[in-house]
Amino acid sequence: QLVESGGGLVQPGGSLRLSCETSTFTLNYYGIGWFRQAPGKEREGVICNSNRDGEVYLSESVKGRFTVSRDNAGKIVYLDMASLKPEDTAVYYCAALDEIRNFLRADQCVTGLGFDYWGQGTQVTVSS
Repeated sequence: QLVESGGGLVQPGGSLRLSCETSTFTLNYYGIGWFRQAPGKEREGVICNSNRDGEVYLSESVKGRFTVSRDNAGKIVYLDMASLKPEDTAVYYCAALDEIRNFLRADQCVTGLGFDYWGQGTQVTVSS
């Protein structure tokens, strides 16, 4: 029920915008997480946004470079990535957590536990 798009090949220092879209429910009641997994590595929480209080949780590795935003219709969440590095290469996943029943916590942005929906992922490759 979540579909990511926007991945691709980008040179180091470049920028990319990923989208996470749903057509079956509104994201206005959901906390959103972006996670990534590189080959041979564990899944890593990148950035999360609580819709209840607007709190944003960021991995240290992307601070100052990645931002998250939402469209007004509650259907799309964006991950804007700038100053990309080869180590940002990974499959990127978005996930949604019901914030009517729960409250997105910082630790969930690390573990990925408790999210209700996940997308299928989109590949981002940073290489010259």
